[in-house]
Amino acid sequence: MITLITGGARSGKSGRALELAAPYARKAFVATAEPIDEEMRQRIARHRRERDAAFYTIEAPRDLAAACAGWPADVDVAVIDCLTVWLGNLMHAAADDVDLSQPSSFPEVVAFLDWLDHPPSCDLILVTNEVGMGLVPTTPLGRAFRDLAGAVNQRVAARAHRVVLMVSGVAFEGRPPT
Repeated sequence: MITLITGGARSGKSGRALELAAPYARKAFVATAEPIDEEMRQRIARHRRERDAAFYTIEAPRDLAAACAGWPADVDVAVIDCLTVWLGNLMHAAADDVDLSQPSSFPEVVAFLDWLDHPPSCDLILVTNEVGMGLVPTTPLGRAFRDLAGAVNQRVAARAHRVVLMVSGVAFEGRPPT
């Protein structure tokens, strides 16, 4: 089963992902954040403390498909947190001539979506931010990020068995149309 958890910043997405993963015996966690500054190092440290020690953790700031192929074969559930942080990493490292708003511009995105088409036998819980419910970004880079995240979120949701929208710590669940 693939579960996509989305919502705004600080809406409870990561906490909900950990709650859903808690009953499983063998767990993997794929973390996409990079410790680029002190504030991000503190966030990463806090997230590490929040995770159960039973998680097999993989740090994957860019090559998510390869990281997902690298957890132990006997994993029952894998949490991938967070797709929008991952996309930001990819945009930051992109060449100047890349159309930043198009998922197909990033081989890593294409590889991950292909991987999701044939997921492993374990359950997957993916965390992402909903970036389209707020103001329209005032910069071209901000709008490209919003467009890229929205397009990737739609593609992942289309592959998911359920989508959870977090609002102020409250989960709203549904199934994507088939």
